[in-house]
Amino acid sequence: MNRVLVINSGSSSLKYQLIEFPSERTLATGLVERIGEERGVADHAAAFAVMIRELEAQGIDAGDGLVAIGHRVVHGGEKFVQPTLVTGEVEAQIEELFGLAPLHNPANLQGIRAAAQAFPRVPQVAVFDTAFHSTLPAAARTYAIDSKLAAKYGIRRFGFHGISFEYVTREAAKALGKPLEDTRLVILHLGNGASACAVSGGRSVETSMGLTPLEGLMMGTRGGDIDPGVLIYLQREAGMDADALDRLLNHESGLLGLGGHNDIRDVLAAADAGDKQAALAIEVYCHRIRGYIGSYLAQLGGADAIVFTAGVGEHNALVRKLSLSGLAELGILLDDKANAAAIGGTAEISTPESSIAVLVIPTDEELEIARQSIDLAVQVN
Repeated sequence: MNRVLVINSGSSSLKYQLIEFPSERTLATGLVERIGEERGVADHAAAFAVMIRELEAQGIDAGDGLVAIGHRVVHGGEKFVQPTLVTGEVEAQIEELFGLAPLHNPANLQGIRAAAQAFPRVPQVAVFDTAFHSTLPAAARTYAIDSKLAAKYGIRRFGFHGISFEYVTREAAKALGKPLEDTRLVILHLGNGASACAVSGGRSVETSMGLTPLEGLMMGTRGGDIDPGVLIYLQREAGMDADALDRLLNHESGLLGLGGHNDIRDVLAAADAGDKQAALAIEVYCHRIRGYIGSYLAQLGGADAIVFTAGVGEHNALVRKLSLSGLAELGILLDDKANAAAIGGTAEISTPESSIAVLVIPTDEELEIARQSIDLAVQVN
């Protein structure tokens, strides 16, 4: 049996999953936290040592049958549009993209280097969150700013959550019983980070995140769409510099900034307790989702299904209901009982009369990374 180790490396955490092929069975999964903190482990290399010990405690030799290590890398820029075997040159190019994903790419690269140190003979494969959106047409990926300036600095829409969207796209086609090339989908990846994607024939044709993961839907600590003039105004009137604005947009906005909590469950609880600001945060959150659904139905000319996925999308029936409220005239009819029962599993939650199916499909980014990694490893070997 061949095995793939999937790594999702954060600045202070390392999430791992060991998957066996061809069965696609998960042998082990775990999380090493507090990397670099006083009571945690020193660095990502030390985190790998912890992971290996945790696997050994379960009777698993981490290197046995290991044919590839697959890494989630958030931003691939224009260069990386498919799974890529990691070399020194690839590492350098990932590093060049730090400015586009400062919260993610540096940590992703640390994970790659720690894995190479722990398993020097095993191919390292980088799977990029932006790659699925490389099919965006020019009209969808282009910002209406000075074209020479945009070209010089590589300013365009890239999109994110592509690993999740790619997995869910195939699962949705299966659920609908339709060939992938004949499907039109609006997919809503709703987690602490959130984005929407319009998929036609298995290809991304529009997505809500842009040059960075800040644009689009309201998120846990990111506000999503905002008038750029607000930032200029704050710079002039409040004296906020680039670092302060970065902190505001990435860490102090979204559900946290508007509703007082970054976890939507806490915001909903506060709203139920009478907190008007929390209630407003939920209204804004679902209002934004509803707006993107309408926009993407227009871009696609209709759809076979609207798909909810990721932590909030898979587990929060109220958010799904509020997000689809008022869309009956578009042929979207929610089955309240099916919606309430669909918590964390694949389900169709629309009524039989609905002209557009509404699906809940759990995402599995680790399995998608493993599949892409083993395919590439087999090719190079």
